[in-house]
Amino acid sequence: MVLARSLLVAASASLVVLPSQAVGTSELQSVLKNTHGGNEYGYPTDFTRGIMPIPVHSHNDYWRDIPFYTGISKGCISTEADVWLYNGTLYVGHDESSLTEQRTFETLYVNPILDVLKRQNPTSRFVTSPTKNGVFDTDTSQTLYFFIDVKTSGPETFQAAIDALEPLRERGYLTTLKDNKITKGPVTVIGTGNTPLDMVSPVTSRDYFFDAPLESLGDAKYSDLTGLVSPIASTNFEAAVGRLVSDALSEKQLDALRSQIQTAKSKGIGARYWGTPYFPIRKRNFVWRTLLEEGVTLLNADDLDAVAIYF
Repeated sequence: MVLARSLLVAASASLVVLPSQAVGTSELQSVLKNTHGGNEYGYPTDFTRGIMPIPVHSHNDYWRDIPFYTGISKGCISTEADVWLYNGTLYVGHDESSLTEQRTFETLYVNPILDVLKRQNPTSRFVTSPTKNGVFDTDTSQTLYFFIDVKTSGPETFQAAIDALEPLRERGYLTTLKDNKITKGPVTVIGTGNTPLDMVSPVTSRDYFFDAPLESLGDAKYSDLTGLVSPIASTNFEAAVGRLVSDALSEKQLDALRSQIQTAKSKGIGARYWGTPYFPIRKRNFVWRTLLEEGVTLLNADDLDAVAIYF
């Protein structure tokens, strides 16, 4: 009986065709093996082909081995650069000790973003729409949120950043505000850190925005603030919601979270929390899940491998 059962199992196994074995005829395999990159097989916008965008902000992106590119390779729709202005040049780094001559705003962000968008927007007689493609081939309408965290003197540094964006501006790659209307572009620039609100809010025609303080949107100072000025508002999670003493939010904390997100939504503003717990993993994942369920626009993440798996 045992022998008969073994033979039956062996026979059944021989009939199973694994996905890797389901390869079609030998003629088809010959075509697949011997067709080498003719022009008809070239896909012009394949740089990010197959990458699905996820609502994630690549926090402290400039710390990564390969800034910007690593984030978009995981599908992150938001990135950031900390900028320091010295002698007319914008350098990128978390603090002064991390700055080098080579790591500039142009080399790490402006030029790479420009390169990707050129790839995604090839010139041909078939392209007739004025709308530009974003960085993701799977969703060309998805904008890339680009937070510029101003570290040195606000007015001078932010103005230098605005000027440095000219290569993206002249190609029509930036989200713009004109006549009280936002026109989405492949890149939405948001000033944060020492960015002065009065360099953004009064300007009626511009291609840059402001990262408002999420927890303070209900204050009188920000009563007139809307998504026309601040498409995303951010705050420190622990400062705005409170420290998690367990793996769950208290009722009071959840109420505060919901109130902040709802206040932002009522103004047409998306929400982002930074400084969320990263350990233990179960607590980190619980906070991620809660934030997404409650409607944040961007999930702040340092571990991009972990957050990519999470989605």
